Amino acid sequence: MEQLIFELATPEPPTFANFLTGPNLEAVTALRGFAAGDATETGLVLWGPPGVGKSHLLKAAAMQASGLRPCQLFSGPEVLPVDVAPAALVLVDDVDRADAAAQGRLFTLYNTLKATGGALVATASVPPARMPLRDDIRTRLGWGLVHEVQPLTDEDKPVALATYARSRGFELSDDVIAYLLAHGRRDMTSLLATLAALDRHSLASKRPVTTALLREWLQRGLGV
Repeated sequence: MEQLIFELATPEPPTFANFLTGPNLEAVTALRGFAAGDATETGLVLWGPPGVGKSHLLKAAAMQASGLRPCQLFSGPEVLPVDVAPAALVLVDDVDRADAAAQGRLFTLYNTLKATGGALVATASVPPARMPLRDDIRTRLGWGLVHEVQPLTDEDKPVALATYARSRGFELSDDVIAYLLAHGRRDMTSLLATLAALDRHSLASKRPVTTALLREWLQRGLGV
């Protein structure tokens, strides 16, 4: 039963609305500016450990930028383009994984974006100064904005979950939050997917989200 709740919950598309900002308000605000085309810098680096939502944020930025400016999203630096449309936004995950060939394309791409009014948003596990990349690339990445993406603490999660529930139009009681945090994985991607699925089930059954509803949902999933 501990893992079933997460298996039943289908994640929603990553957006800024379903990212729990916590201590990352400045980073999210900067990224929104890049997506909207309002940033004056050429680059933005979001760095932090795995599981803090860096890939989620890139996908959210790509969704917001759609229709506002040319945008390309890459899951890694291996296939970065050299030529891009003017004022394009290029989003690349795990830029610090770039090998020698990818670093060459990255250098050319950055210079092209800077010359044409475009922007590069990259994620990494470490800040630019510590990336295992060429000095000229680390320097360019460091020219722009650099923000650490920090995980929510266990103390922050109840408030964050309650805030997310209110944004969806329902109240989340302390006992439901405690149950969610006590069963299975505690990463925010899984927890938010669970809340979204519970909300859909609550609307379909015309019942409020309670611990009883959650338990019944689990039991129905188990076929008991």
